[in-house]
Amino acid sequence: MRSVHFLLAFVLLTLASSIASASDPSPLQDFCVAINDPKAAVFVNGKFCKDPKMATANDFSFSGLNIPRNTGNRVGSNVTLLNVDQIPGLNTLGISLARIDYAPNGGLNPPHTHPRATEILVVVEGTLYVGFVTSNPENRFISKVLYPGDVFVFPFGLIHFQLNIAKTPAVVFAGLSSQNPGTITIANAVFGSDPLINPDVLAKAFHLDIKIVNYLQKLFGGNSE
Repeated sequence: MRSVHFLLAFVLLTLASSIASASDPSPLQDFCVAINDPKAAVFVNGKFCKDPKMATANDFSFSGLNIPRNTGNRVGSNVTLLNVDQIPGLNTLGISLARIDYAPNGGLNPPHTHPRATEILVVVEGTLYVGFVTSNPENRFISKVLYPGDVFVFPFGLIHFQLNIAKTPAVVFAGLSSQNPGTITIANAVFGSDPLINPDVLAKAFHLDIKIVNYLQKLFGGNSE
């Protein structure tokens, strides 16, 4: 009787495992529209693969990540992302890397999300105030001040930011759990879309006067055509 129970449990476990693994692969771009004519196809979920015999060390390497980046922009930060476009060997490996430089006294990597990745960040230089917001309905804000050697995780898809609160430049390195994590900077996406979102929608959503919405859309360079 025990052997029957063992066999039944084994079958159920095997079935459960097969069901658990029978899911669609995670998307590697914003969308991939189905098409019936393969001759008209352009993109795949990821990149086409090179013949392994043709691979070289250059497919798996990148040089220059030690060089400080220019942070002389409106937000005072610069993200150098090494994804599959910069390192072809990352294709199908589900990982990428970023260096982020911050200007002194308020260099900001503004609120944004990665639609396809979790991020883990380590501070190399500077003092950063970082945080993320949980999903609806709680919208709980979780934050911390980080110092060199500190590590912080931003969960998959949640809005997060980093602010340099030191008088000196800051540098971090971040790992992301996708070869193409994507970035949606909230203000740019909402107020700088192409074409513009109807100002009435944004005025109501953010409880703003429509003149302020129009100003923000001009500030973020949205295209009204």
